[in-house]
Amino acid sequence: MSETATAKAAQASEAEAHSNRWKALVFIALAQLMVVLDATIVNIALPSAQQDLGISDGNRQWVITAYALAFGGLLLFGGRIADLWGRKRTFVTGLIGFAAASALGGAAQGEATMLGARALQGAFGALLAPAALSLLAVMFTDAKERAKAFGIYGAIAGGGGAVGLILGGFLTEYLNWRWTFFVNIPFAIIAAAGAYFVIREPAGGRNRSPLDIPGVVLSTLGLVSLVYGFTRAESNGWSDSTTIGMFVASAVLLAAFVFVESKVKAPLLPLRVITDRNRGGVYLSLGLAIIAMFGLFLFLTYYLQIVKGYSPVKTGFAFLPMIVGMITGSTQIGARLMTRVPARLLMGPGFLAAAVGMLLLTQLEIGSSYAGLLLPAQLLLGLGMGTAFMPAMSLATLGVEPRDAGVASAMVNTSQQVGGAIGTALLNTIAASATTSYIKDHIAGAAAKPQQQLVQLEGMVHGYTSAIWFAVGILVAAATIAATFVNAGRPDTSSVSGSGEGDGVEDEFKVPVIAH
Repeated sequence: MSETATAKAAQASEAEAHSNRWKALVFIALAQLMVVLDATIVNIALPSAQQDLGISDGNRQWVITAYALAFGGLLLFGGRIADLWGRKRTFVTGLIGFAAASALGGAAQGEATMLGARALQGAFGALLAPAALSLLAVMFTDAKERAKAFGIYGAIAGGGGAVGLILGGFLTEYLNWRWTFFVNIPFAIIAAAGAYFVIREPAGGRNRSPLDIPGVVLSTLGLVSLVYGFTRAESNGWSDSTTIGMFVASAVLLAAFVFVESKVKAPLLPLRVITDRNRGGVYLSLGLAIIAMFGLFLFLTYYLQIVKGYSPVKTGFAFLPMIVGMITGSTQIGARLMTRVPARLLMGPGFLAAAVGMLLLTQLEIGSSYAGLLLPAQLLLGLGMGTAFMPAMSLATLGVEPRDAGVASAMVNTSQQVGGAIGTALLNTIAASATTSYIKDHIAGAAAKPQQQLVQLEGMVHGYTSAIWFAVGILVAAATIAATFVNAGRPDTSSVSGSGEGDGVEDEFKVPVIAH
């Protein structure tokens, strides 16, 4: 074939990839929704599954932990595989594997099968999530289109957990817990078929360097140790010898990982990806925000079901204002303003607005009004998080070389996954300690059984509000980091590559032309 014919073929392929990008977004968004909602959908079904399968109270947490460890530990490896194999192939493989693991979990007849299925879901999720985000990064290079695409993605990434609570409540109450697994199968099949026929990945973005095996081993073991350390801290306490050992092991392994990455020719995670000031600020602030959010989901679910007596379905619907706020903040505020103002002016105020919403929830009492307190607090939280998440997701992958898009995307998911593990463990421990202290101080004055039950409920709510105060501080810290670390200017929308106007800071944020 002549050079002219080859060039024409490449241009035709490029044009096809460009024209299909919005159709591709539908299937990428569907896959992302499946992965995010799976993190919470199983929580509501867990009591029923535990009873059916005879899982002990001591092993119950492993249904959640097995998924978190596999997902969090293998994310960087999954991102590198996406760069090596190609993002479309990795994406479709991840979807098929996730569907098979979900079928295994739904059909489980015993504890071992259930735990194995959850670990497999996490492993295939670690392939799927970075591939999805990096596909967006390489397919949407125009600033305005990128803003819209990441607005949709950000809304799903932020609101998917709450959608999982609603769906989990419905499936558990009206069908049975097995459907919280089986529901993933149609999601995965539709997304895989659509991706196979629609996605045309831009050429030239592969990273065909040899796989960094020491980096894979060190990062996986380091992240697994870190996530397990926080998970164990929640159930066994922070002074438990194994908990401390996990944290020490994690620190040593991750320090060794950074050292190895600075020396090898083809690192798993090129340090240029995380040492960039803007991306580092995004990863850190996003991780902190997720710490606050995951703790809140847990407390509000318990508060609504135990204190207020809501059913699982009603509890799910009670989270709707937060979902509406996230979608509005992401698609109507973040996406519209992202091309007009610097990212820090969306992320900083966004996290602060979420902190104000969280601050309202420190006023929770047994008799608190849903409409008077919970609804406005959730709306503020959702609006703030949606506004902040959207530019954060985009900035985290903006300006990276195409061959690094997978691992840069994996770092976004890693910061979220580790943040979730820390949030659940840290805030739950604070709440439990405050509850115990409150009940100990007040139970002596409650002679009758109804009074004792009231003291226990008051202690529970006191524990939640004590932990929520910490969450407020964490969100303020996230806002401060976003405002000080993230110094990228607004993206140039005059052309894909930028017009050359503006100062040096703005130039950093101009949308790169992907080399083909």
